[in-house]
Amino acid sequence: MFGNLFEEDYSSVPNTQYGKGKKLKTKALEPPTPREFTNLSGIRNQGGTCYLNSLLQTLHFTPEFREALFSLGPEELGSLECKEKTDAKIRIIPLQLQRLFAQLLLLDQEAASTTDLTDSFGWTSNEEMRQHDVQELNRILFSALETSLVGTSGHDIINRLYHGTIVNQIVCKECGNISEKQEDFLDLTVAVKNISGLEDALWNMYVEEEVFDYDNLYHCGTCDRLVKAAKLAKLRKLPPFLTISLLRFNFDFVKCERYKETSCYTFPLRINLRPFCEQSESDDSEYIYDLFSVIIHKGGCYGGHYHVYIKDVDHLGNWQFQEEKSKSYVNLEDLQNEEEIEDPLMILKAILLQEESNLIAVDQLGQKLLKKLGTSWNKKYRKQYGTLRKFLRLHSQIFLLSSDENTVSLLKNCSLEPKLDFQRNDQIFKTHTSEALELNDNTSCPHWFDINDSKVQPIKEKDIEQQFQGKESAYMLFYRKSQLQRPSEARGNPRYRVPCHLLNEMDAANIELRIKRAEYDSANNNFQLRLHLSTHYHFFNGALHPIVSQPESVWDLTFDKRKTLGELRQSIFQLLEFWEGDMVLSVAKLVPAGLHIYQTLDRDELTLCEIEIADGEDIFVWNGVEVGGVQIQTGIDCEPLLLNILYLATSSEREECQQLVECPYVFPSNAKVGTVFTAFTVPVGIILIKNAESSGDKGWTAIPMEDMNKTFREQGLKNGSLILIQNSNDQSLLTKQEKWITSTNEINWLQVKNLCQLESEEKQVKISASINTVVFDIRIKAIKELKLMKELAENSCLRPIDRNGKLLCPVPDNYTLKEAELKMGSSLGLCLGKAPTSTQLFLFFTTGSDVQPGTEMEIIVEETTSVRDCLKIMLEKSGTPGDMWHLRKMDWCYETGEPLCEEDATLKELMICSGDTLVLIEGKLPTTGFLKVPIWWYQPQVPSGHWKSHVDQKSCAVSPGTAQTAPSTQGAPGNVHEEIALHYLGDVEISEDAALVDLKFQVMTLPSFSEIVGPSPSFLRAWTVENRHPGRLLRNPQQQLSPKDLLLRAQLRIPSERAYSLSVDLVWDTAKGCTAASLRQRVADFCSLPVEKIEIAKYFPEKFEWLLISSQNQQITKRKKKKKQENLQGAPYYLKDGDIIGIKNLLVEEDDDFSTIRDDIGKEKQKQLALGKKKSREAHRVHNSDVSSVLDTAARPHRPEESLSIRVGSFR
Repeated sequence: MFGNLFEEDYSSVPNTQYGKGKKLKTKALEPPTPREFTNLSGIRNQGGTCYLNSLLQTLHFTPEFREALFSLGPEELGSLECKEKTDAKIRIIPLQLQRLFAQLLLLDQEAASTTDLTDSFGWTSNEEMRQHDVQELNRILFSALETSLVGTSGHDIINRLYHGTIVNQIVCKECGNISEKQEDFLDLTVAVKNISGLEDALWNMYVEEEVFDYDNLYHCGTCDRLVKAAKLAKLRKLPPFLTISLLRFNFDFVKCERYKETSCYTFPLRINLRPFCEQSESDDSEYIYDLFSVIIHKGGCYGGHYHVYIKDVDHLGNWQFQEEKSKSYVNLEDLQNEEEIEDPLMILKAILLQEESNLIAVDQLGQKLLKKLGTSWNKKYRKQYGTLRKFLRLHSQIFLLSSDENTVSLLKNCSLEPKLDFQRNDQIFKTHTSEALELNDNTSCPHWFDINDSKVQPIKEKDIEQQFQGKESAYMLFYRKSQLQRPSEARGNPRYRVPCHLLNEMDAANIELRIKRAEYDSANNNFQLRLHLSTHYHFFNGALHPIVSQPESVWDLTFDKRKTLGELRQSIFQLLEFWEGDMVLSVAKLVPAGLHIYQTLDRDELTLCEIEIADGEDIFVWNGVEVGGVQIQTGIDCEPLLLNILYLATSSEREECQQLVECPYVFPSNAKVGTVFTAFTVPVGIILIKNAESSGDKGWTAIPMEDMNKTFREQGLKNGSLILIQNSNDQSLLTKQEKWITSTNEINWLQVKNLCQLESEEKQVKISASINTVVFDIRIKAIKELKLMKELAENSCLRPIDRNGKLLCPVPDNYTLKEAELKMGSSLGLCLGKAPTSTQLFLFFTTGSDVQPGTEMEIIVEETTSVRDCLKIMLEKSGTPGDMWHLRKMDWCYETGEPLCEEDATLKELMICSGDTLVLIEGKLPTTGFLKVPIWWYQPQVPSGHWKSHVDQKSCAVSPGTAQTAPSTQGAPGNVHEEIALHYLGDVEISEDAALVDLKFQVMTLPSFSEIVGPSPSFLRAWTVENRHPGRLLRNPQQQLSPKDLLLRAQLRIPSERAYSLSVDLVWDTAKGCTAASLRQRVADFCSLPVEKIEIAKYFPEKFEWLLISSQNQQITKRKKKKKQENLQGAPYYLKDGDIIGIKNLLVEEDDDFSTIRDDIGKEKQKQLALGKKKSREAHRVHNSDVSSVLDTAARPHRPEESLSIRVGSFR
């Protein structure tokens, strides 16, 4: 869907081609739309990448970042042409960013594609369709760029442009000693809740002090005692570009749900940061920052849409508006001047300006004009201006017609005063011209644009205030130092600092686009005409018919619809060298009676578009008077109608027979009804008419004698209508006609199949019925017509048969078809056994949870039967021994649901209905208040001679009950599916109020546990089982694991083998912070390695991916009075108990690749599976192209959040 636009094949279609027979016309693929009047390019949304588009546009409109990236040549980054070479080190991400920025600057297309860029990220279609947080993307993208640019001159681009520092200080009130700690940042995160604006938030963070006193004293190292102190933070180093993230999303601990903060939060267009920085001698201008980008989020915390307001610093776009609405708005009542009313442009603009959505259907526009002026467009303006659609097309600089020309809107860049011409030049696209600069009428004003994926619209600076609050509000702010001045040669010059190889590529691409658009324009404006030559036709039975076969009488002509009627006539003259005399071209149409001529074409100076010739139109070529010596009537008034005439046949002695004859006959639609008698030489009688779509006795209407002079069209007759000619004294003919002709469109029968296992001559019969027919009558008729025994009348029933052939619940005899919800034409089965009464239930039941449709058993019970009695009846009927069973109800998709716990409750009380399926599941239900817990034993199989860890007893004790991952084979992480060894021990029935230690004691009493060595419950760890894997770790206060401890599975990577040793338990105390630095220190201590000589990563088995855990991956945030650092339990790691942590020793292995051979295999399988699913969806979509389904987004369950990552190669 998002293919490379340069790989599309556009075939050219010549202006004119002739030939006999019908030719298939292949429509050319449409090239990308050129840029709109703003002269700026948007970015296409791949399905859920609006957050990526907004951030990329912000980086693109940061000239210093863009030019720094452009300064890196192929000698440092490599070339995209070499990316297929295995030994080439291509820095693919910066190369794709360079190419995207060049397309946004220079390529003449409405929107650029990010497909190549997201492919370089390693994203699949799942990531492209899933929306993520733009703040998270900002940090991950910068980290990926830093990694990609290692070893190049641009290695410090991010650090140079976005890096700043914060200093945290604690000042002792006694001795004045200052303890300080410096933090780095790439963006600042500020609170929104209960804060009025950005400056208030910065004041709280960097001006207010937190005082340590009373019960909260500070231990001063100099004083060596607890003292009063003050804690404060300041901005020490400011970057050239300051990124500020607003904490719009919060968590409601009362409702236990996330929500978006939509209160008013102001931010200035220019801000002075000096009050928030350390004291220095620098000039105030060093601290002045100007807003240049606002990323906006519209929606809630579980989804929405991003777009961005951007300041065009280099004035690359055309920034222009229509006049203020108060000036341009014209009310139709104010158009009293006759000259204004005579101007259709003023009238149509005024109507469109009154529409709130600025969008209206063209037909509705014509109706409103009729209502306001009292006359239609055709009567007042068509003669001078042509049709309404033609007028709108000719004024494309003011009106915007949809592709199908059904709707029209007023362009935003037009006003009612001057008539500006925004027609695009056909020359090669140039983004900077002198005319474009003239459109920017006020160059001193800041040029702001709203970039919403593909659409770019100019906005005014005051429009930013609308994003202070609400569901559509600012989410990220980008400021630049006001001292940063752009060179004069960069102003309005998109080619500034763009590398030569990219300039050449974009110039060549623009030439190619120009050629493709010209070819498409030519192909799109050609259409097919079907020429019918009068020399091949004769007039017969009221219409024109070909003398030879239909294909031989038609000439296909492909012609340019922008040419005039005179040019078409000249082309046909050249084609028909044998033609003599005058040539008249008329629009014809094939009707059931034959070919009929409707309209003669004149005014040779008009184009085929202007005279509204359609594609595939039939054109009749003749002399305008006669065909084959017969004068031809033309026009819609005399359109021939093919009617079916019914009358009684006559014998040779002219006596009427009883045989009714149907004869098709053609009459002009403006002929009188009475001409039927003349045409069939029938004396005056009665005429009854019936339209083709009517059915039944009520469809016939008698025509009074006084209406015989009315025309067929006035009587509402159409092609295929029936006319019955009847003697005025004979009233029985209509009854005969009704028996003779039956409408096949009306189904008034049911099909009944013999399923009684009794021999019969007929296997199935059709029984006539209506919706009010009683089921009992249908059953009795079926027994008679099937010639079955009369005794079945007392011991049989009718059961509907679904489309899969399954017998459904029997239908009670006293129901009508409407009450039983049976449709006409459906199939019923005649079965042995009585139907249930109104107090009985017909139930299906089966044994075991693996249920296949159609294998169920059946039973009829009273609705007052208890669950216990129903269970006994089902066990007895199925021949199942024992009483250790319980019942569960099955849902409509054949999934076993919750058990029917209340065994004394009746089926009616539990809402069990006829047709429901119950499942017999082995196992007795526990007593009320107790739980029945299945116990599984996790037994890793440790191979001999495998790596053993020096596990200390306190933090890494490996016990038999530990949820330790099974040993991994070479190239496989420890918890892959193949190595999970779970053994079923049995069930434990335990009270709902029991403690975890009680559960462990009961587990140790199971007979199958006797073979397992377990000294005490404290040596056992309990996990929930999820998808045959250990899931959540269950804790209690008596365990050595505290609530702050995380139990991880550590695996040491085997150098040069792409494999890991046996995983062991690693307990990590997160009480002092769940940070990357803390975890790295714990792992380093565990492995007895220096912390700077290890790399660690978390494994995501469902994706076969490793995510490097580094303090650079997450941004440290700080809020006043509550120090909040990074949390590995949040995005993107979501660290939890049982997660696998890979450890790499950099002393013996320096690369940052954590993947294994099995990861490669798993990803390839996932890729093939995704490709197969995509093909299956496409095939299903084609198969069901006529079926559309609209899902209520609000009713959808929230999808689980998934981490965002960008894969980067190693460039160390």
